[in-house]
Amino acid sequence: MGNFDDMKLAVESISGGRNTVILDDLGKPSVVFPFVKQKYSDLISGGTQETLPCFIVDGQEKDVVYISKFQNIVKNDRAYSLPLKDPRVYITFDEALQVCRNKGNGWHLLTGGMWQAVALWCKKNGTLPHGNNNYGCASENGFEKGVPTYKEESGRVLRTATGSGPATWNHDFTDSGISDLNGNVWEWTADMRLKNGEINIIPYGNAMKLNCNMGPESTEWKAILPNGTLVNPGTAGTLKYENSRAGDATKTSHSVGGTLTLSDVLQHPMYTGSDVENDYGYVGGASPLMQALTAEAGLTVPQIVKAYGLFPVDADLGGDGLWVRNYGERLPLRGGGCDTTLQAGVFALNLHYRRSISYGDVGFRAAFVSL
Repeated sequence: MGNFDDMKLAVESISGGRNTVILDDLGKPSVVFPFVKQKYSDLISGGTQETLPCFIVDGQEKDVVYISKFQNIVKNDRAYSLPLKDPRVYITFDEALQVCRNKGNGWHLLTGGMWQAVALWCKKNGTLPHGNNNYGCASENGFEKGVPTYKEESGRVLRTATGSGPATWNHDFTDSGISDLNGNVWEWTADMRLKNGEINIIPYGNAMKLNCNMGPESTEWKAILPNGTLVNPGTAGTLKYENSRAGDATKTSHSVGGTLTLSDVLQHPMYTGSDVENDYGYVGGASPLMQALTAEAGLTVPQIVKAYGLFPVDADLGGDGLWVRNYGERLPLRGGGCDTTLQAGVFALNLHYRRSISYGDVGFRAAFVSL
């Protein structure tokens, strides 16, 4: 029996078959969690019997998607899911996308739709995970700690080793679960963006395809009408994040206040100047919480928006935060960082930043699907 067979057998035996190991194009292993196909009705109260769109690629349903058990590291320009590592940070959206795709066909940057499916599964099963969201420990329980991998000069812990926290830091509260979805580092996810406040998605699970174009000018991006129909971005009446208060032209990062809503019009961009890609006015943090987001009066919220994690399924999402800049192009970060405290969690969504940012608290994870 070869080294890979030994490793695969050991991982599957220890986890009771709930984890496995998949090799990439270089023959290098990643530990993954097989997440099986779900329907709207499985995870969303009042949802239809349709399969969640994140499990459908080019019209074909996938029975399972293999999600990295651990936040990823990078070796040989490829992403790897391995335990007890310092997760890769200082990586842009496009770089994260590429190191996942470099592993071969079927490997991809975890999609936001799949992230949300896991989050809703956690909610349904009463296992909303804790994590390193308070400088090395969990805000929920301060005695829950991970193994430090990076500290400030003062000694304060920033990052912890992948999978080093207790079972409550995993998505199902078992040692075999997907780890570190709450805190440690924010994670880029594929298949969604804001473009001048308008919600754009890559339909279904097509963002898992090797040749899917998620560039700024890609024609694969689609906007969403209140009835759930997908249309070209810029079409009148599509869903957007609107603010109750007018923005300003101040060229510093600052909160503009107001109440965020889901709307079919945008009248109040948070920055009113011409340099729309920079990070100036925003709304977010403890106010609003994701669970407090509402829709404009009379607006229908289609289930697909909830399936992408862009609108709450109810008002009980653990107090996770929502951060938005409704101008320029903004790519999603999920989960929270080491300092996000109680606003971190599986429903935390950060739409503050452009695709080119590269910070010490931003990482990612890959996933695999058979194509």
